[in-house]
Amino acid sequence: MAPSALPLGDPAPADGSFPPEVLQALPARAGKPLGLYVHIPFCSVRCGYCDFNTYTAEDLGPGASRQSYPDTLISELEFARRVLDEAGAPARALSTVFFGGGTPTLLPAEDLARILAAVRELFGCVPGAEITTEANPDTVTPESARVLAEAGFTRISLGMQSAVPDVLAVLDRTHDPRNVPAAVEAARSAGLQVSLDLIYGTPGESLADWRESLEAAIGMGPDHISAYSLIVEEGTAMAAAVRRGELPDVDGDDHADKYLLADELLSAAGYGWYEVSNWSTSQATRSQHNLNYWLDSDWWGAGPGAHSHLAGLRWWNAKHPAAYAQRLHQGISPGQGREVLDAEAQALEHLMLRLRIAEGLDIAEHNALPGSATVSPEALAQLAAEGLIEPEKARRTSSHPQGRAVLTLRGRLLADAVTHRLAG
Repeated sequence: MAPSALPLGDPAPADGSFPPEVLQALPARAGKPLGLYVHIPFCSVRCGYCDFNTYTAEDLGPGASRQSYPDTLISELEFARRVLDEAGAPARALSTVFFGGGTPTLLPAEDLARILAAVRELFGCVPGAEITTEANPDTVTPESARVLAEAGFTRISLGMQSAVPDVLAVLDRTHDPRNVPAAVEAARSAGLQVSLDLIYGTPGESLADWRESLEAAIGMGPDHISAYSLIVEEGTAMAAAVRRGELPDVDGDDHADKYLLADELLSAAGYGWYEVSNWSTSQATRSQHNLNYWLDSDWWGAGPGAHSHLAGLRWWNAKHPAAYAQRLHQGISPGQGREVLDAEAQALEHLMLRLRIAEGLDIAEHNALPGSATVSPEALAQLAAEGLIEPEKARRTSSHPQGRAVLTLRGRLLADAVTHRLAG
């Protein structure tokens, strides 16, 4: 939600107002969930593989600090409330709130609680709203977990990444892997759901290393596990090390083997995949916030570099915390750029995102979208014959009159290729 490089687009207006076509589309969004992403851009150390918009204390410079950040962030939330009210947006309480980073828990738990209190006051939350914070395992204590739970947080996502010290060292992760079980226990004791984030494919990581990490994660009994393949992003310290030959480049076959192992072990332990990189113990423990992204819902992204989406409009905030804060102190939108997605782009995004989830792509729904490339029965049958989508799900039923495209395990490994073929 806050990558380091911002896309190109049109300038965002200083008053944050929406273009006419978005204002016209807003009433029809009343039934869609509304989420809030809160970006906390601080890290104690910048990891070598990281391409997110994050800053150590030394990077911040004048005009931004951890101490002043909660008040700056709350001023954006107040600005957002005014913009939505002035646009006549339908009243929607938040269904999800997600504090991401960076490391949100580098801020005191009391600050996170204060920000969440402002969120509740300004937007409201639906009953049972999912409220998550990401956390470095070293920053979670029984006391901080208790403060978060009492403030209304329901879920914590711990950046475990690996259980193997040598792998963590290549990633520049500084947390002690022995602290992960303690953080899980602290969160559990406070009544929070727990998710663990893992990364596979780190240069030098063996299949045995990856098995060790998976088994360690499963052994802690979290509600949810995410497993992401490492991508060496240009501009990162890791990319420079690969270019110099100090680290081997990532290998696609290695990634595939590790994904298959992850699905095997997680499935055997009772975790079901619901998105290509995500497994949960039940439907109730899926990440509802991330599902909002995959299901074309709306969200406001608050914080430097954060991205937002509303009725086909995307916009993104100024990247550096100091520039972000300066705009808000001047009473203007922190938005730096924006774009309105045309019908073709929205249809392609719908196809790509729905295909990644376990429910798959409803072909009739997709074919009815303006700007969509029609998916033919022949194309669906061919993908099923090749073992890339589930044959029984591709069949026509009363609830899915043109069938669904649901990825098989092999199809998940080739999700981008399947998307390309369905998109024509």
